[in-house]
Formats: sequence, C-alpha cells, structure tokens
Amino acid sequence: MKNRGKSDLKLAWVLLFPSVFLVLLLVAYPMISNIKISFFDLPINPRLDATFVGLKNYTDILTDVEFIKSLGITVLYMILAVAGSTALGLAVAIFFNRPFKFRKAARSLIILSYVTPSISLVFAWKYMFNNGYGVINHLGVDVFHLFDKAPLWFDNPVSSFILVVLFAIWRYFPYAFISFLAILQTVDSSLYEAAEIDGASTWEKFKNVTIPAIMPVLITIITLRSIWLFYMFTDVYLLTNKVNIIGIYLYETAFAFNDLGKAASISVILFIILSIVIIASRKRVKFNGNG
Repeated sequence: MKNRGKSDLKLAWVLLFPSVFLVLLLVAYPMISNIKISFFDLPINPRLDATFVGLKNYTDILTDVEFIKSLGITVLYMILAVAGSTALGLAVAIFFNRPFKFRKAARSLIILSYVTPSISLVFAWKYMFNNGYGVINHLGVDVFHLFDKAPLWFDNPVSSFILVVLFAIWRYFPYAFISFLAILQTVDSSLYEAAEIDGASTWEKFKNVTIPAIMPVLITIITLRSIWLFYMFTDVYLLTNKVNIIGIYLYETAFAFNDLGKAASISVILFIILSIVIIASRKRVKFNGNG
C-alpha cells in the first residue's frame, strides 16, 4: 500500500508539473520581477544599469496628485459602471425569467454587445456621437432641437466620463444578465406562490425571495466586474483621452514617460488594493453561503 501511495504521488506530480511550471513561468516570475523593478530606476536602454532607489517610487506615486485624482476617477467609474450594469442585468433577467414568444432570439440579441469585439463597439459609439455626422447629434440638433449646435461629446471631460460609464454599462450588463437568469431559473416558484398567498407585494417578494436566492451570485458578479473595470484600459483609451483612469495613467507612466520603476510600483499598489477587496469579498460570499 505504501509503494502504491508513493507511485500515485509521483504520478500526480508528473501530471501537475506542466501546469505548475506554466503558473510559475507566466504568473509568479513576472510578479516577482515586477516587484523587483518597483525598487529601481530602470532605464529603457537595457545596456544601462538600473539604480536602486528603495521606496522612492512608492512615495512619489502616493504623493502624486495626478495619481490620487486618477484613482478617484477610476473608483467612481468602477462604482457607477458596476452598479449600472448589475442593476440593468438583474432587471432584464427578471423580465426574461418567464416564457414568451421569441425569447431565445431576444436573448441572443441581448448578449451581442458582450460577445462583439470591443474595437467594433467603440468605433460605433464614436461614430454615433461624432459632432459632424453622428446620429445622436443629428437627432439632438436637427430633429428634436435639444442643442443649438452639436456638442463635442468626447472633447469634454464631464460628457466623456458620462459616455464611458454608459458604454461600460451597456457593454457589460449581459454578463450579469446571463448569471442572474441562470440562478433565477433555479428558484422554486412555490416560494413566490406562498409569498403571494401571504399577501406580499411585488417589492416584498423581490426583497424576501429573489434577493436571498441570488445573493452569492450578486456578490460574485460585483467582485469580478469591479476587478475587471478597475483595470480597464482599452475601452476608455479608444473612446477618449479626457478620462484619465488608472489604467491609462499606468500606461502613460510606463510608455509615454518611460518610467518603468514608477509604473511597476503603481501595479504593486493596485495589486495590494485588489487583494484586500478580494479577501473581503470572499469572506462575504462565505458568510452568505453559510447563512
């Protein structure tokens, strides 16, 4: 039995080795290398020596007003986009959690914004809001006369921020929709019938039956979407240059100002922030699961 146990252990290590090696190569090594770089002033030219600066990169970043401002914009963007996409996804999932004609076709149309490549969606939005020939300005100026002249939507920081938030809500609500619809279809309909017999209103049925049933999925969706949007870069960068979220700030620090040490320290700080959020959310999910 002992020999068999040892042979099984060896076989397990042999089978696990490729996965463990890839994790170490693609995750652990870059992470350790990034932490190391954050303590150096690293020149772009590989022939020049890096200068050890200790915690200077971290202190410079944490005292940089632009970093704090960028972090605040990112948090606000993340909160609004996550709240909007989650609420919209839940509302649409509740509406679709019943039989009606052409339901399958309607579901396919809803998830189009999620499966379509971002580059196509971004340029479609930029086309719609173009001040010269965009359909939004045509409707606002020529049809409904809401504006005296076509607004420069993506040239104004406030309107740009509103549009990138709306884009994120529309782009990512299908993920919440799919997740909520899957969990809603597992809820026993007799619970709603019992609540209705007790005289519960629509809001009371939603609060006492629907919310407890979807709570683990809700927390998971909020956590994952918050992580993804916290690191958002592509959508905002392609839409406008007026919304300096943390992903763009990090990109410019590394590749516009060629300050790789500060860029590495930014990524480490963000990793610490997200680690705290993930640990807290995991405890919350476990608490709700046990409850």
